[in-house]
Amino acid sequence: MNFVEELTWRGMIHDITPGTEAQLQKEMTAAYVGIDPTADSLHIGHLVSVMMLKHFQIAGHKPIALVGGATGMIGDPSGKSAERNLLDEKTLRHNEQCLKAQLARFLDFESDADNAAELVNNYDWMKEFGFLDFIRDIGKHITVNYMMAKDSVKKRLGEESKMGLSFTEFTYQLVQGTDFLHLYREKGCRLQMGGSDQWGNITTGTELIRRKEGGEAFALTCPLITKADGGKFGKTESGNVWLDAKLTTPYTFYQFWLNVSDADAEKYIKIFTLLGKDEVASLVREQAEAPHLRPLQKRLAREVTCMVHGQDEYSRAVDASQILFGKATTECLSRLDKDTFLSVFEGVPTFEVERAKLDVGVPVVELLAVETAAFPSKGELRRTIKGNGLSLNKCKIADHDYLVTVTDLLNDAYLLVQKGKKNYIIIEAV
Repeated sequence: MNFVEELTWRGMIHDITPGTEAQLQKEMTAAYVGIDPTADSLHIGHLVSVMMLKHFQIAGHKPIALVGGATGMIGDPSGKSAERNLLDEKTLRHNEQCLKAQLARFLDFESDADNAAELVNNYDWMKEFGFLDFIRDIGKHITVNYMMAKDSVKKRLGEESKMGLSFTEFTYQLVQGTDFLHLYREKGCRLQMGGSDQWGNITTGTELIRRKEGGEAFALTCPLITKADGGKFGKTESGNVWLDAKLTTPYTFYQFWLNVSDADAEKYIKIFTLLGKDEVASLVREQAEAPHLRPLQKRLAREVTCMVHGQDEYSRAVDASQILFGKATTECLSRLDKDTFLSVFEGVPTFEVERAKLDVGVPVVELLAVETAAFPSKGELRRTIKGNGLSLNKCKIADHDYLVTVTDLLNDAYLLVQKGKKNYIIIEAV
């Protein structure tokens, strides 16, 4: 596989230094991507760089994931309007281990192949690097004029910036350049990849390698991912879409991809899946012929959810998606874990009932119209039952005297009441 050709048709190349493709065609090459360690989970904004590393390994080259432990203690000005919070070493080490576990879903770290992936942390070689050594061995090789010319610096120093730029952040490109120099020396790393906002930092590294070592190194960046409507990719009303199931449930993760626009689905399926050119073209044709069936979104959601969470979680997410559209069974509902259940019914009116009362059993009319305010009156509830309009946990309730007990609870905590086709109510036993 020609790595540059592969990324080109997928729309994943923004800038590339001359000679990069020739280097990759000549021999197995090591390349690295830097990952921000300020959280203990990746989010989908990281996936572009991770997919670049995955394609790189598939093409027979060696991927290196660099956790920026040292740079995480500084803060990168690129694309930022203010300086970010700095982390202590204990937090950074915890985050590093969590990130490696997630990266292992995409990259082969364990095999004895020559191109097995590696994880490194720049804190390991920067922590003993004294200030005087740094300004002597690194600082003197890159001029202030060169550093000031970088877009990331100019934007923060421009009139529109109220925060300015600290010296700490100003030196960020030198620290990142030092990483590239270190990996060039120690790992034979010839290429650094990242988002287009990293071009200035990456090329500082190639320049440092040229001036310090007389060597040739390369840079490749991908476009920053945007949404067709101009909104920020990967952000929802509740914040980032995380890869950690505890932070973003697999159901919510699946729904994110399922609900992207047609234009975004056509772009994202090239970037975030391994599907080949012919299969993507076939899906695009299907979408054009029957857009209401959303074949692109469904396949995109399937591929990414399986890659991140596995087939079982994908299947559960699909089952959960059917619930709101009335196609799911009681058995399907009972298989949902607590977090998925709450994700599916986020925002649904919720009432509480004392669990002790359910231990004895409460008639359904008493439960919904007296013990809780789920229904305004017994009369309305009886009319709903008579009209075959009440369901409990997806089972129709035909008996006014049906006794609700703890055995009806989902996840030993919840009852799902449905009035008609679309009106849901949750009752929580407390």
